[in-house]
Amino acid sequence: MPPAIGLAAHVRRRGAALLPLVVLVIPLLVLLRLVSSPPRSPSVPLRGTGGEPQRACNYAAGEWAPDASAGSRLRYDQTCKEIFKGWNCLANGKRNGRELLHWRWKPAGCDLPRLDPHRFLERHRNTSIGFVGDSLNRNMFVSLVCMLREASGEVRKWRPAGADHGFKFLRYNLTLAYHRTNLLVHYGRWSASPNGGPLESLGYRQGYRVDVDIPDQTWAEAPSFHDVLIFNTGHWWWAPSKFDPVQSPMLFFEKGMPVIPPLLPPAGLDLALKHMIIFVNKAMRPNGVKFFRTQSPRHFEGGDWNESGSCQRDHPLSSEEVEDFFALENNSTNIEARLVNHHLMMALEKSTFKVLNITRMSEFRADAHPSTTGGKKHDDCMHWCLPGPTDTWNDLLAANLVAIES
Repeated sequence: MPPAIGLAAHVRRRGAALLPLVVLVIPLLVLLRLVSSPPRSPSVPLRGTGGEPQRACNYAAGEWAPDASAGSRLRYDQTCKEIFKGWNCLANGKRNGRELLHWRWKPAGCDLPRLDPHRFLERHRNTSIGFVGDSLNRNMFVSLVCMLREASGEVRKWRPAGADHGFKFLRYNLTLAYHRTNLLVHYGRWSASPNGGPLESLGYRQGYRVDVDIPDQTWAEAPSFHDVLIFNTGHWWWAPSKFDPVQSPMLFFEKGMPVIPPLLPPAGLDLALKHMIIFVNKAMRPNGVKFFRTQSPRHFEGGDWNESGSCQRDHPLSSEEVEDFFALENNSTNIEARLVNHHLMMALEKSTFKVLNITRMSEFRADAHPSTTGGKKHDDCMHWCLPGPTDTWNDLLAANLVAIES
């Protein structure tokens, strides 16, 4: 599945072909101010050496600072067998594969500790941690597996509760698992019935049925199994290469019936998030911890993935360049992340989910995608090199878990 085409580009290309997409212009204008910057994440309270509370740290705000020692003490290297071939930038000979590791995220006014694999394993004995989402969550899952394997080699493959991939660190009885799901909710091909129906009467002949209130079976058992869950979704919701609005539109169903009038993908995402949050809250095991990771940004330049777009930078972006890439008023190829985050933050506002805000820190890292070394016919400017920035996402996860336990 190619990376999702940005919503703005999707509107430009498909607007003439499908009249209902015109209504997307109004929400985009409304969102210009709302999502001109990434969402703020809840501050994580800090503790002093004696356990006394200190001021809170907003890990989402900060900058990447040079860290000359980082490249000489890799957390793991290209020999970690769990790294998907296309993400192994060291093994694939990416020009700046090692140099991209010479940076460390420095939150404003505080510090984000690097995950200590020995302490992580010890702290989370007899625990099960699950990642639920698309390939970007697999990127994060593999990063954590590789870091922990450096500290403990007694690992057995295990795929609990319908997981796509999973491992148990035997000495610590710690389970890590990845549950692949593209939309969080169940979907499949839909064709018009010869007997007619509400959608048929509107002229629909084929598409994808998306049941917004039914979780994908790949992760439906995960909340009752895992102690900690990290969710993500977003890229597939804006994927006209998969859900073509004319040839194979997303057709939303609720309680087994089509939603009439039909919804556009942004409204469908809102409805799906609402139902999935309710489902997880009911199904999650007692004292379970739920995170929702914000959107991972893309860095295509000169066009989207299917327009010869590329990502050839060797250094992180400046703050000004970040705005050129992601500000909605620029109608950029890459504004999808901020658009999706707006929907996520609205859905999560009154929920008991914790937010892992990785968007801002990742927006700077145009240098850290596999690019042409990923083995695809086009530049991969969506996934991340391993080792790479997703290691810092796991630093953020570890820091949040420590704060929760404290």
